[in-house]
Amino acid sequence: MKSVTTLLLALFLVVLLPGSAQAKEYQEGREYVLLDTQQPTSTGDKIEVVELFWYGCPHCYELESQVQAWLKHKPEDVELVRMPAIVGPHWELLAQAYYTAELLDITDRIHPALFKAIHEKNMKIDNEAALQAFFVDQGVSADDFKKTFNSFAVAVKMNNARQMTRRYKISGVPTIIVNGKYSTGAKLAGSNQAIFEVVDYLVQQERSAAPAAPADVVVN
Repeated sequence: MKSVTTLLLALFLVVLLPGSAQAKEYQEGREYVLLDTQQPTSTGDKIEVVELFWYGCPHCYELESQVQAWLKHKPEDVELVRMPAIVGPHWELLAQAYYTAELLDITDRIHPALFKAIHEKNMKIDNEAALQAFFVDQGVSADDFKKTFNSFAVAVKMNNARQMTRRYKISGVPTIIVNGKYSTGAKLAGSNQAIFEVVDYLVQQERSAAPAAPADVVVN
């Protein structure tokens, strides 16, 4: 009798809470949108996840903890690409800061520190001199900062970010682009936490759509 009661209770819970026993389903146009034109990716045979952000954006700052949490369990066949969005001239300075840090190989240090400086310490970093002072405070020499900040390599990355910001047709930040095909964000997904649930779903869609590797040919 006890086993029958347990079985009936289990069936009741499945009926009452169907979502708890199955993966969530997301719909195009509701939690994510399909880009009009598929865009190029930069991660080879890995599934690319692009995070478009701006250091001056409080929502991007709030998303950072979710990004870090997602990175801890990111599958090996997925690669995160951070891209500072450039929607106008006033976004350029901080985008240039990101690529300066990237070329100096100190993104792990500068990225969280710059967010905190702006949103926790309320530092006003709106010109090159203020940005240089920030980098120097982070242990970068003024000479290394100037050379890198004004380098051709940074200019190339900036130009690419401008072009891709336009091509992705974003309406705001943060925006996440999955494999050059799909776009989502907090407004579509419903919350910052839900963004990466949608991302994981889209990654699985891309993984399922990938052509199967050819079978090994055995030669006798």
